[in-house]
Amino acid sequence: MSAPAPTTQAHVAPLASRAVLKLSGADRVRFLQGLVTADIAAVEAGLGTWSAFLTPQGRWQADFFVTADPDDACLLLDCAATQAESLRTLLLRFRLRADVQLELTGLSVHVAWGNDPDSAILENAIAFRDPRLENAGWRLIDAAPDTPLTASELEYNQHRLMLGLPDGVQDCEPGRTLPAEANMDLLGGISWQKGCFLGQEVTARMHYRTLLKRRMVPVASTHPLPAPGTSITHDGVEVGQLRSSHDHIGLALLKVDATDKPLHCNGHALIARPPAWLAPALKVPDKAPDTAPPAPTAPE
Repeated sequence: MSAPAPTTQAHVAPLASRAVLKLSGADRVRFLQGLVTADIAAVEAGLGTWSAFLTPQGRWQADFFVTADPDDACLLLDCAATQAESLRTLLLRFRLRADVQLELTGLSVHVAWGNDPDSAILENAIAFRDPRLENAGWRLIDAAPDTPLTASELEYNQHRLMLGLPDGVQDCEPGRTLPAEANMDLLGGISWQKGCFLGQEVTARMHYRTLLKRRMVPVASTHPLPAPGTSITHDGVEVGQLRSSHDHIGLALLKVDATDKPLHCNGHALIARPPAWLAPALKVPDKAPDTAPPAPTAPE
């Protein structure tokens, strides 16, 4: 009896944990460009970017995807549902005289991965590739109600953990996590050419002059992983903390120089499994560079 042919169907899952904000008005691009880490001026219909809103001290407050609506003069922010209203409030504090409106929509968010979804699914949604990694999949905003669902949000969570992709509200601490600790510098979430944004000075200084001490790294164990925040140790000394996980895989915020050492979490052995895109950033140089190129300046 011959083996069944492999399926070419994409995994498609709804993300009930996500919400969509609509940013409209003539100043929408200039307004957001001066506040967040990514280059919003490069966003257009069919393309998306991953970005973060930081404190003035360069610490994470929220992260989200941004794309342009092909049928309306607006930007759409795919963000965590638990942060949608607070993100709206935070951004609008900087509106001043800018011609912008920011409102919470009822638009849904879906994801597709494994294979490219059918063209009909893409055509009936505001769709763009997840810009972080080639195999991360697609983001689908306002997908058709009859979109066939072949996976769950839990299965998508497993997919992102295996790739080492952070989820802000699960993996970052407001006012504490540096965007580079969440690997935003490696995954296209920070533009170093666009000019100033909130927290840019600290972020640029960390990038050019400081040896980053910790990064989020995929980890695995032969035992189900415990709750987020559980300490990770090497030779009895804490070297990191667990972040989000599912069963035997997860993300951990680890000291860079501990990722190749025997680790333990909650009494069980743990192993760091950095993917190819992350591994070079975990090599500790002899010393940090003494000089730095000039920090980007704000455009005229």
